[in-house]
Parts: sequence; structure tokens; C-alpha cells
Amino acid sequence: MTKTLISLIAVAMLAFSLTTVAEESAGAESREQFRSIDKDVQSLKKEVLDLNRDLFLLEEELLFPANSQVAFFISMDVGEYFGLDSVNIKIDGKEVANYLYTAREADALIRGGVHRVHMANLKTGDHELVAIFVGKGPHIRDYRRGATLNFNKGIGAKYVELEITDRVKKQQPEFVIKEWE
Repeated sequence: MTKTLISLIAVAMLAFSLTTVAEESAGAESREQFRSIDKDVQSLKKEVLDLNRDLFLLEEELLFPANSQVAFFISMDVGEYFGLDSVNIKIDGKEVANYLYTAREADALIRGGVHRVHMANLKTGDHELVAIFVGKGPHIRDYRRGATLNFNKGIGAKYVELEITDRVKKQQPEFVIKEWE
């Protein structure tokens, strides 16, 4: 049985050696073909990525035309008195967004990040925005607060920021909604 195993190993090694010799002779030519195919694949990959980006931009343009577009962003300053868990947005009494934040996302907001919570199309005219913030307030207590903004949507895009800041004097978080110019 051991002789059979040794014979099989010897045959396998011989076959491998013959394959290696054959590959080396054809290797230079096949490597050149491989390089050519690799260049073609990389070129196609770049074209697909460019096309995907263009399609995404076109989709955004079609779904959210600039004259009716409204975007809502959330930001935090410091975050010492409030740990954000979620935000709920209502426009004209209708819930349009409810976002639950992970610890990493909330940390990114504290470090200066801005998150686009919702994008919508609104008719021109007056609208009411209600944002409800849920999280942990001072002394790790559950905290739920809201902020309201009545705004006029004109022609053109509108950007609204939901900002959470620390109010040091009262040691409480403050929730402010403001329109970007």
C-alpha cells in the first residue's frame, strides 16, 4: 500500500513537472494575452462605474426636480447633554421620515458630520415641519423633545437643518430648526 502511494505521488509530481514545462513555453504568450484581457476588463469596469454614476444623477434629477426639492439634514454640536437614538420628521402632519441611528452614526454627527435624513418634493407655499428627537438626556434619562418650523417653499431647492446643540447654562440639549440660505 505504501509503494502504491509513493508511485501515485511520483506520477503526480511527474505530471506537474510536465505541466510546468508546457506552461513556461506557452507562458510568455499567455501572459501577454492575460494582460490584454485584464486591460479590457479594467476599461469596461471604469465605463460601468461612470455609467452607474450618470444614471444615479439622472435618477436624482428626475425624482427630485430642483424647483420642488426639499432636503432635511441633521447635525449635532458637542453632544454632551444628549445622545441621539432616533429622529422622526412630519411635514404638514404626515410622517415622512423615521430614522434610527447606530452608535457609529451618532458618533459621526458629534464629530461634525451632517446626515441627510430625508429628501422630498413639496409644492410651493406654506408648510409645517415637526421633528421629534429621541435619545438619552442628562443623567442618562430617556429624552423625547420636538421642534417645529413653519416655512414657505418658494421656487427652487430648499434646505433645512435640524440642529442639536448643548445649552451649557441650563445643562440641557437644545433643538433648533433653521433654513439654509
